[in-house]
Amino acid sequence: MSDKKPLRVLFCMGINQNFMDAAREEQLDVWAAFGAMWNGIHDMDGVEVIGNMDDDQSMVGPSAGYPWTTYLLADVKDYDTVVACCNLLRTTAVGDTPYKLWRYVKIESRIGRELIVQRA
Repeated sequence: MSDKKPLRVLFCMGINQNFMDAAREEQLDVWAAFGAMWNGIHDMDGVEVIGNMDDDQSMVGPSAGYPWTTYLLADVKDYDTVVACCNLLRTTAVGDTPYKLWRYVKIESRIGRELIVQRA
């Protein structure tokens, strides 16, 4: 048996200018693709989602970096699984277009560990 603890990962996602410039129908296709990617992370073997946070009501426009549009916090079994989660943006199709989700959404993962503070 392994004592290897999961990685604590904060997936930071930002909507970019391509989404802002897209026609409404295309934006709806992006939203559907985003949902497929989001659910794909939740359903991936070795991923336990802890929570999420969305800045979409207090932030307007694209986010190229911090502050991000949305965040997903999860415990992930290993680095390869983190990469597989990020790769969903490269492989998730957007409607009937030739585009994948990464055209409209950026992802960055922050990898660490759970902080445990001992009580005195």
